[in-house]
Parts: sequence; structure tokens; C-alpha cells
Amino acid sequence: MTPGDATLAPASEAHVHQSHTHAREDIAPAMGARRTLRRVLATTAGLAAVMVLFVLALKLLSASASAVATLLRQFDVHGVANFVGFGWLLAYGALSGSPVAALSLSLLDGGAASATEALGMLAGSRLGASMVVLVVGFVGYLAGRRRPDGIYIGVVALLTTATIYVPATFVAIKLLDSGILDAPARAIPNGWTEAPSALVNPIVRAIDARLPGALVFLLGIGALLGAFALFDRLLPNLDPPSPRFERMSKHFAAPRSMFLFGMLVTSLTMSVSLSVTILVPLALKNIVRREYVVPYVMGANITTFIDTLFAALLVNARAAPAVVLAEMLSVSLVSVVVLVLVYGPYSRLILASAHAISGERRWLATFLVVFVGTPLLLMLL
Repeated sequence: MTPGDATLAPASEAHVHQSHTHAREDIAPAMGARRTLRRVLATTAGLAAVMVLFVLALKLLSASASAVATLLRQFDVHGVANFVGFGWLLAYGALSGSPVAALSLSLLDGGAASATEALGMLAGSRLGASMVVLVVGFVGYLAGRRRPDGIYIGVVALLTTATIYVPATFVAIKLLDSGILDAPARAIPNGWTEAPSALVNPIVRAIDARLPGALVFLLGIGALLGAFALFDRLLPNLDPPSPRFERMSKHFAAPRSMFLFGMLVTSLTMSVSLSVTILVPLALKNIVRREYVVPYVMGANITTFIDTLFAALLVNARAAPAVVLAEMLSVSLVSVVVLVLVYGPYSRLILASAHAISGERRWLATFLVVFVGTPLLLMLL
């Protein structure tokens, strides 16, 4: 090697290294774009699978409605009160209100429930879903935290939901019976549901022709739970809350803004059980003050109907959208009236009651007995 070559060697090596660096810099954006494209395609495929599975579940449940109607008659389940208790208890068993709400619309579609009975079952499903928050808080208490914050939030969620939904359901029945929502319900476009319905209808007819109604019903329940489980995996993961979510929650430090925050979070999670459960770790970290749980739950109880309204457009029952709109509008109306006119005394009453109930074991036990016994009592009426 000549002296000139020795002089040029380090420069050549530096040039090669620089070329490799530029190559890596050029490759990185391309790899990032490919990963983004794969995520978009996977999410799109997942949403399509959810749509097909969800429609399949609703159609199977509608096809099995005659067998369910026979079972309900055997247990003498009829009328709004019975169906409120029925939906309430089913939500306890499913630890979620959304599948039970969708089931109520399938029973309406199949003729196993009237419009007002489906509305009652829909309301009961939301009352039962609030128990999930209390269960999460109780599990956290037993897990070693020994702090009653989670239990307290669960009690607040139950009390808030019950005190809003009970009057709202009476208003919803009046709205539904008046027929004032029939025209707005028909105005909601649902032509996009024809494609998935046409895809699953042959499958449903084949299954219904070969299997007994009870088994068709169980297959429908399995498909429904599977659709919600798959959809949950596609949604943003907010549990446990990320630091960004915690910082964002601090900007909603007022009753009305927390009301909107509850609506926003539930719109993202599509589950009031999950969105309210998120409050438990936030309260434990003192990020969300206890008194702001009430308006948050009120807001969450409104947008939790989004997935149910979606289900209403997928069934054939003409009254299904009106049923969901009646309950959604009534809950919104009662919540806004409370928030604007009587929020101060209302929230103080809810928080004081929750403090007393969560602070004494005997009161908590009594509270649980009441909330388990009430749907049973409604079933006996």
C-alpha cells in the first residue's frame, strides 16, 4: 500500500460509514410506513370481522326468539318491570351491559319482547353494568390496597346510575308510546347494513333449520360475546390509564367539563363499565377528585348507547331505533336537568350516601343486598 492509499483509506471508510448511515435513515421511514399500513389493514380487517360476527349474533338471537319467548312464558316473564329485572340480572352475569342491550333488541326483532319490554331490558342492562365498577373496587381492596376509594367509586356509580335511570325510563316509555320518535328513527340511514345481512342470512337459515332453538340461542350469545371481545381488543387501551390520559383528565376539573369527559371516554371505549372503572386508579392517585365522579358517570351513561344504537340499525324490527333513542334522549334530558338545576344538592346527597355505605361493612352489605334483591323482586312482580 502506498502512502497515498493509506491516506485515502480512512476517508473511504468514513464515506462507507456515512453511506450506511444515510441508508438506515432512508429505510427507517419506509419501515415505519409499512408498520403503519399493516396496523391499518389489521384494524380494518378486525372491524370487518366484528361487523360480520355482530350481525351473525343478532340474526341468530332473532331466529331463536321463539324458543326464548317460550322460556320467558314458562317463567312468567312479561311486562316492563320483569324485563328490567331480567336485563339487570343478565348484566350481572355478563359483567357488562352492552351484550344484554343488544340481546334486548334481538328479542324485540324476533317477537319475544314488545317495544316497551325491550326498553325495560335495555335500562336494566345499564343498571347491572354499574356493578362491575364496584366489583373492581372490591377486588382492589382485597388485593392489598386496603383503601376504600375503589369501593366508594363503585357505590357512587351505582347510586348515580340508579337515580338517573329510574326517572329517565319512565320518561322514555312515555316518549316511545307517543310515537314522536318514529319519524327520527326512520330517518337514520341504514342501507349500509344490507351487505353484512346478506352475507350472514344463508348461514343463519342453515343453522336455524338444523339445530333446536335453545342451541341457536347459545350460539348467538357466543357470537355476541366474541364480537364484543374482539371489538374491545381493537379499541384504544385506556386501562390502566396512560400518563397522557392522566394529564388530560386534569383539564376537566369542573362538573360540566367532567360530564363531557365521561361522554368522550365512553365514546372511545364503548363501555360504561370500562370507562367508569378507569376512574378507580385515577382516584387512588388523587388525579380525579371524588366529587367529580358523579358528573363523569352521568356523561358516561349517555354515550354508552352508541353501540346499542348501532345494533338497532342491524335488526329488522322497525321499533328498535326508536327504543334506543327514547332511552338515550331521556337519560340525556334527566342528566342535563340535574346538572343545570340541582347539581349541588344532588351530588352532595350521592357523595354523602356513598361515604356512609363504603365506610361501614354493615351498610355496604345492606347496599349489596338491595342491589341484588331489587332485580329479583322486579322479576317476581
